[in-house]
Amino acid sequence: MRVSSSLLRPIVLALLAFAVLGVSGCKWFRKGNPDYAMSAETRPLEVPPDLNLPNTAGAMKLPPTGPQATAPGVSGAAASSTGFNVAAGRDEVFARLDTALATVDGLTVASRAQLLGTYDVSYDGSNFLVRVVAVEAGTYVSAVDPRGLPASTPAAIKLMAELKTKLGD
Repeated sequence: MRVSSSLLRPIVLALLAFAVLGVSGCKWFRKGNPDYAMSAETRPLEVPPDLNLPNTAGAMKLPPTGPQATAPGVSGAAASSTGFNVAAGRDEVFARLDTALATVDGLTVASRAQLLGTYDVSYDGSNFLVRVVAVEAGTYVSAVDPRGLPASTPAAIKLMAELKTKLGD
C-alpha cells in the first residue's frame, strides 16, 4: 500500500508546523509580567500589604520603673511594703544590708551579687531576692519574687519591715 504524495504533503506540513510551535515555546501560555522571567534570587519580594510595615502602635510605651512602679495586679500598699528608700549610696547600703541580713533570725543567704545589687534569700519558707538599686533620692531596697515582680508574701513584707528599722530609715 502506497500513500499518495498529495495526501502525504499536508500531513508533513502539519507535523512540521506542530514541531515548530513546540520548539519555539508557545507564548500564548506565558504570563506578561517580566519579573517571572528573572531568576528566583533577583525577583522583587512580594509582601502582603498588611505585613509591609511593622505595627508600631505601642512601640514608644515605656514600662514604669523605680520604686513607684507596681506590677499589674499588685496594689500600691503591697508594693510599698516590699521596698523602702535609704538616703545613702548604693555600695554603702549594700554593705550595711549585708550586716543587717546576718542578724535576722531564720534567714539564709543563698548567694549575693554586689554588681547586680542582689541577695538571694530564704526566709520563713519563702525564697526571694533582696534588691538594692540606686535612685535619685539615694538607694531603694526591695523584695523581688522569681518573676521579677514585687514579692508580696508575708515573709517578704516582714523582712522588709525588719530591714527598714535596722537600716535606720
